[in-house]
Amino acid sequence: MTPPARLSAAIEVLADIAGRRRPAADALKDWGLAHRFAGSGDRAAIASLVYDTLRRRASAAWIMGDDSPRSLVIGMLRLQYGLAAPTVAGLFSGERFAPDPLTDHERTQIDRGSLTDAPAHVAGDVPDWVLPALAVTFGGDLLDELRALGRRAPLDIRVNTLKRSRDAALAGLEHLASAPTPHAPHGLRIPIGEDGRGPALHVEPEFIDGWYEIQDEGSQLASLLSGAKAGETVVDLCAGGGGKTLSLAAMMNNDGRLIASDDDPRRLAPIHERLRRAGAMAEIRTPRGGRARTDMLGDLDGTVDRVLVDAPCTGSGTWRRNPDAKWRMRPGSLSARVTEQATVLDRAALLVRPGGRVTYITCSLMPEENDAAVAGLLARTGGSFSVVDAAGNVAALAPDLAPALRFTEHGLQMSPALTGTDGFYVATLERRG
Repeated sequence: MTPPARLSAAIEVLADIAGRRRPAADALKDWGLAHRFAGSGDRAAIASLVYDTLRRRASAAWIMGDDSPRSLVIGMLRLQYGLAAPTVAGLFSGERFAPDPLTDHERTQIDRGSLTDAPAHVAGDVPDWVLPALAVTFGGDLLDELRALGRRAPLDIRVNTLKRSRDAALAGLEHLASAPTPHAPHGLRIPIGEDGRGPALHVEPEFIDGWYEIQDEGSQLASLLSGAKAGETVVDLCAGGGGKTLSLAAMMNNDGRLIASDDDPRRLAPIHERLRRAGAMAEIRTPRGGRARTDMLGDLDGTVDRVLVDAPCTGSGTWRRNPDAKWRMRPGSLSARVTEQATVLDRAALLVRPGGRVTYITCSLMPEENDAAVAGLLARTGGSFSVVDAAGNVAALAPDLAPALRFTEHGLQMSPALTGTDGFYVATLERRG
């Protein structure tokens, strides 16, 4: 497919997303199934155009004075790719499979459209209703952080130290041109192409042999800050597919007792194969569905050294990777997540022994899901828990990381602009004796 034909396809996919209010991944998959002539390179390029347009949806609509899929793509080409009107006109030629030619109005908007007077939520490309919460998190750095949140995310892997050191993996993965991540001690960063895509890491022989897992540096750091140690009893309460379970197993060097569970057995499905590939040891407790559903962790209450709670959240910290998610998010979804977070925190509180710790993690930038959730647990437990000083915890576990963090009332916040990671929040609480 030619570049203009790819633009036509991206406009078609964006129209489907808008018309049916569906995730971008679903619309792209359906487009690919209906256009089997398109090769993998074409599909990847179209996906990049779609996601880049969603990253700049509000600002592109502002400079174009219109929010149609066509206008959004044109505005994105101006803002994200820096193309001038003559270059855009060459792509919008109306020739074979190309979008219709630019109108005089569109040319004018490309030349004169500006974000100078745009409100912050437009310049930062986020829904207007989330702006007050993000302003609390970022303060005077709000616009810089929103712009960083609109850029493409890097491609990071975590070296599995059960099988290789980072230095050994770095040498063995020389063909990927990887480099150490700025902060995570076992992370490597893989260069991505101009289309925002990286190599197919999941088919590399080293991945199949368990050398590494694909994991954002922020997620790696969140696991590290749990402080899990060999010989301890550790529960990964919201284990999902097992990314942090694998991190914990490596931190513990397969020495101790590691239990992984999740309320949704479907999310746990990939964990078994991932553990096998990594050579990681963990006990998986899968809940039963329907009327036979029981508490799978009741026998552990009051005995656990550490509980990691990678809580269900809005995912606002991952909007670099999932830009369509921010436009589908509604206030009701935030409220639902806050309720779920309280439930899992209460369950975690029952598990830990006196002196045991709960590490609460979200990939959210919303204070309602972060400090407020921790404050809620403190209030509900009536003094049974205290907050572990986040700065002290970082000094003990990752002393060089502190300048790249925002410390909050109860924890710490990573962010795209400051830390260069997804927006993870981490807080640790200790049960009093």
